[in-house]
Amino acid sequence: MFDVTESRILIVDDDASVVRSLRQILARHGFGQIASTTDPHLAKALFQEFSPDIVVLDLRMPGLDGFAVMEQLTPLVPEESYLPILILTGESSTEIRRRALAAGAHDFLEKPFDVVEVDLRIRHLLQTRLLHLRLANQNQTLEMRVRERTRQRDRAQEEMLQRLAAAGEARDDETGQHTQRVGHLAADVARALGLPEAQVELIRRAAPLHDIGKIGIPDAVLLKPGKLSQEEFAIMKRHTIIGARILADGQCDVVQLAASIARHHHERWDGTGYPDGLVGEAIPIEARIVALVDVFDALTHDRPYRPAWPPQKVCEYLTQESGRHFDPAICEVFVAEAMAPAQAQAHRHSIQEVTHAAAA
Repeated sequence: MFDVTESRILIVDDDASVVRSLRQILARHGFGQIASTTDPHLAKALFQEFSPDIVVLDLRMPGLDGFAVMEQLTPLVPEESYLPILILTGESSTEIRRRALAAGAHDFLEKPFDVVEVDLRIRHLLQTRLLHLRLANQNQTLEMRVRERTRQRDRAQEEMLQRLAAAGEARDDETGQHTQRVGHLAADVARALGLPEAQVELIRRAAPLHDIGKIGIPDAVLLKPGKLSQEEFAIMKRHTIIGARILADGQCDVVQLAASIARHHHERWDGTGYPDGLVGEAIPIEARIVALVDVFDALTHDRPYRPAWPPQKVCEYLTQESGRHFDPAICEVFVAEAMAPAQAQAHRHSIQEVTHAAAA
């Protein structure tokens, strides 16, 4: 049961005697917070200041009638809210009532009004509002719980994907950081290419699983320090198929994308890659991105059989392979982004040299 003393009632009627009478009736029935005006032009400002729980509104007023007032108030009421409007009218016309209902009215009180009816209709509308607000609060609480559980599910999924990616790298990357670097680099490139942020996030989460298929490659091949023979390389290439099989039939977008990347990240722009020999844009764009950043990260970090290359040298190599191994558009964007810090640093050094020379 609601507390009538806390319910806020706004009365808008150009007849001062009607307003006075309504205020007296409501006060006798315990309604403690009442605002009123006989000037309909003040209704909007009073509504915003008072924040009523119900509006008691006359239809026939000079200058600005009840329909015009409802038109002003409607935009101020949130869609999810329920603000009852009780119409005061001396007319019983069906057309007028339909028009009022279409404009936002919820009930009618005919003049001259009955004291008991005034109390009952206002109480009924206020109870309806209270139930609506309670339901809205329950829905909001439920939505918050759903969002929290969704976040928990996403965090759990993220952790499982990271652990799965780490498992794929555990045998030939003791730190396990390569997979995470590839994920973040791939997301940066995707964003630089202007892909939608939702797709960027999927790439960030899926890319670390690109080499999960290495789980199925024998140690003698995977950990061999020297160059692989043709037979060994044929075995190594199977990690793309194995990875796609491990991730096949995933029910969520990130696993489905990871399966595609695992299978296609060794395809080449000119069609000489594996396992399917796809050419150009037939290769999924996510796999084209990972193909490039995978090579970049591998070359810029130490391996047992060679030291890391400096980023500039790697970028030169990527540029040479543009149009053969790598998508030219992706390569251009990546190299520009990768070399920007170095160019900025070189520019700073150049400025410093000029400054020192001028000072000398």
